[in-house]
Amino acid sequence: MSEDRNEVWWRRATAVIPGGVNSPVRAFRAVGGVPRFIRRAEGPFVWDESERRYVDFVGSWGPAIAGHAHPRIVAAVQEAARDGLSFGAPTVREVLFAERLQSLLPSLERVRLVSSGTEATMSAVRLARGVTGRSLVVKFEGCYHGHVDGLLVKAGSGALTFGHPSSAGVPAAVAQETLVLEYNDSAGVERVFAEHGERIAAVIVEPIAGNMNLIKPQEGFLEGLRRLCTRYGSVLIFDEVMTGFRVGLQGAQGLYGVVPDLTTLGKVIGGGMPLAAFGGRRELMEELAPLGAVYQAGTLSGSPVAVAAGLAALELVSEPGFFERLAERTRRLAEGLKEAARRGGVAFTSDWVGGMFGIYFSPTVPRSFQEVVGSNVAQFRRFFHAMLARGFYFAPSAFEAGFVSAAHGEEVIEETVTAAEEVFAELASEEE
Repeated sequence: MSEDRNEVWWRRATAVIPGGVNSPVRAFRAVGGVPRFIRRAEGPFVWDESERRYVDFVGSWGPAIAGHAHPRIVAAVQEAARDGLSFGAPTVREVLFAERLQSLLPSLERVRLVSSGTEATMSAVRLARGVTGRSLVVKFEGCYHGHVDGLLVKAGSGALTFGHPSSAGVPAAVAQETLVLEYNDSAGVERVFAEHGERIAAVIVEPIAGNMNLIKPQEGFLEGLRRLCTRYGSVLIFDEVMTGFRVGLQGAQGLYGVVPDLTTLGKVIGGGMPLAAFGGRRELMEELAPLGAVYQAGTLSGSPVAVAAGLAALELVSEPGFFERLAERTRRLAEGLKEAARRGGVAFTSDWVGGMFGIYFSPTVPRSFQEVVGSNVAQFRRFFHAMLARGFYFAPSAFEAGFVSAAHGEEVIEETVTAAEEVFAELASEEE
């Protein structure tokens, strides 16, 4: 029998790339085993280097909302590439793309394009500090906003303590400018503002968390953040890098009717290419250079090829009924998995919104990072590998949301649920 090509490339990768990967979660450290090296993808499927096909629920961590290698997006990229890859000068496509974003998200009175979600959040926080003249930023445990020094922090011994670095290389003095609170703890936020409100430049939050698995905001949580930021003159930043054009045509802010001061976007808006953006109120955004004193720049910002892909992706998600169909498929998957687990006698539940879903090996849907941590992670690992062996590729971590695309048809969803029912039965027998 020939050696698995994934293992061959894994050995080669670890010899030249730290940990063998260019982004940590790809390394399968949370679940064990050898990562799959993806050779190609189409629709709801990916194929690895051994030409094994998988139904993909990672979707490039969210961007592949129309399915992989959608013909219209690929054609747009090819057409743009023929004209040149990068100019370092303005292009018409940048303007058209910004106009399209603004037409879909009215809160974006002005918008600037960047190349990654990390860039977008870093720039939004800098802008908030520059405009307010304050230094403190509030974030929430379990919410990830890119690998920005000041946001790579975790809570200390209590909910109201200042942040401590969660990565080597982040100075403690930088981390201490961040206050880390519990997601969905409105009372905790009230207390922090009562004590530090005059020093808080911004609150940054995933309006629907996706980086500690899928966690929805409890009733009144986002509204409370809006009210406090308005009262104290702080900037409310919605990190919609994941949820923007993934949970609805107006993102989470459209679903919940809460308007942030600044919004960060990524993933879906690039159609699979490196493209992100941040934008919001005109008076804030016009404090950016060259108009204002807050500096931000990027050689590849507004890449003509990436913007072409983004325009095509936004056209696809804007088609009538797109999100209704997507949400129904996601619901059927989430509910199907939950019913399969019930029949198998496994403590498991699920949740979903738009084209995002969460699976939890716990009896109830978590509401915070601490509740997610309390789920049965070991059982998730067994589920992950059993499904992978059957040709179904879920996120290789119990702390990541999953994604459904428009290309995941009814048959694919049914096949997934049937396979999961077998796996749940195996897990139940292991526990006996």
